[in-house]
Amino acid sequence: MLIPIIGALIGILIGWRLPFEIPVNLVKYTAIAILAALDAIMGGIRAQLGQKFLFSKFISSFFANTALAALLCYLGDLMGVDIYIGAVVAFSIRLFQNLSLIREELFDRFWWWRSGRSDKDM
Repeated sequence: MLIPIIGALIGILIGWRLPFEIPVNLVKYTAIAILAALDAIMGGIRAQLGQKFLFSKFISSFFANTALAALLCYLGDLMGVDIYIGAVVAFSIRLFQNLSLIREELFDRFWWWRSGRSDKDM
């Protein structure tokens, strides 16, 4: 669980410190790419909590999803179709689902640890 969080924090710090401005015509693609990256990060955290995290799978998912999301939005713009709206909705739903599952897993772990019980059966 630590690798995705550390990577996200390093990326945020680098982005915050570098004096770089995104051109206005690329903002839409950047926003979709960021949503795809956040989706991959949340998926990585969820996989780590489920003890199924594979670094190679996370890295490939991170870069492939980010690039594909930006490319699809670009192609949609070329065709005159606002695909980015659908991508925003889809990634937002996935982010909230992953966040809900992460919250539930952390709550269960904390709850069972605080109650002193070793099993999750009630």
